[in-house]
Amino acid sequence: MKKILIIGAGFLQAYVIKKARELGYFTLAVDADENAIGFQYADKYAVINIVDEETCLEYARKEQIDGVLTAATDYGVLTASYIAQQMGLPGLKYDIAKKIKNKYETRKCLFENHVDDTEQAFLVDCNTNLTELSTHISYPVMVKPCDGSGSRGASKVECMKDFVKACELAMNSSISHRAEIESFIDGKEYGAESLVIDGNIHVLAVMQKWMTDPPYYAELGHAIPTDLTPEMEKRVKLCVKNAIQALGINSGSVNMDLLITTEDKIHIVDIGARMGGNLIGSHIVPIGTGIDYMAAMIQNAVGDKVEMNVKASNAVVTRLLAFHKGVIKRVPSNINTFDGVQVIHHMHVGDSVNEYHTNLDGCGYVLATGSNVDNLIHKVVLVCDQVEKTVLGD
Repeated sequence: MKKILIIGAGFLQAYVIKKARELGYFTLAVDADENAIGFQYADKYAVINIVDEETCLEYARKEQIDGVLTAATDYGVLTASYIAQQMGLPGLKYDIAKKIKNKYETRKCLFENHVDDTEQAFLVDCNTNLTELSTHISYPVMVKPCDGSGSRGASKVECMKDFVKACELAMNSSISHRAEIESFIDGKEYGAESLVIDGNIHVLAVMQKWMTDPPYYAELGHAIPTDLTPEMEKRVKLCVKNAIQALGINSGSVNMDLLITTEDKIHIVDIGARMGGNLIGSHIVPIGTGIDYMAAMIQNAVGDKVEMNVKASNAVVTRLLAFHKGVIKRVPSNINTFDGVQVIHHMHVGDSVNEYHTNLDGCGYVLATGSNVDNLIHKVVLVCDQVEKTVLGD
């Protein structure tokens, strides 16, 4: 029985851990949280901070693993890559992982290789004269941490007077205390999910996305199929492939966010070298495309033959349970099938709820499948509102 190590064991990583066990692999997991929900599904686990590369490597060597991966978080990417490289396992090259973790280096690479239509980009750190730089910026711009996750610390800046404060927010949300500034693009956001197997790029899905309003930019939901024309979706997939090639991504999952303007210009706004979060790998891609994404990702990580068989697909729409600030007052036992729509949550009576500003503020998801994506979109929005009134009260 081959052994696979999952870096991270939170709510979204738990789906990957369960899938690996279902596929017959001996499944190990690490996470800094001793109460991480994914631990209950693993064959074996250890309480280790997932950004501690050396301690995670020591554990991987001790357990003699055959494969390693992370999913749904950027914080485990470097560790998974480091372990794979040090142990000679399948995985993303460590120098490439470091490049992708740095949003500015990624943007610079895309610009130099003419991958998309984005033009303006700057890097700032504690040594940057932000006041001086603010006079050279063409507004509006997006300011975001160089190595963040889940939209934390990202904000839109409309004018010079707000620039310094936004940069400080982004740098304080960055592990390396650096931020990237790039032109704000007025467009509609889409997601793309890919898997690189033996250097071959498979763009598995293009998804519609919904985001929060300014100044925060956090995901609110996804849908397949998109509202793009077949020609435009083909262009998006080509742009995604070109980006992966330009960055030198040799193996594993790639999660990408793009903006498309009314002039049909394509702008890549974020790239993660791991499976996307918010049910993308566990539900959205399998339902919307018929591809068992997590199974393929796991098989790829241990060097087994990857099964890319496509089964029946359906329209799928998700929406995050993004509430106003409050306290969970009740969670009815039948809430998981609220109005015939699946509600996937981690709510408990007495939990405090933050105003939704980043993905980490979400309380779960509403998921609907069927044949008409527009009807499903309308339905999940209604159910989200009903769930909020039910659990928080009027």
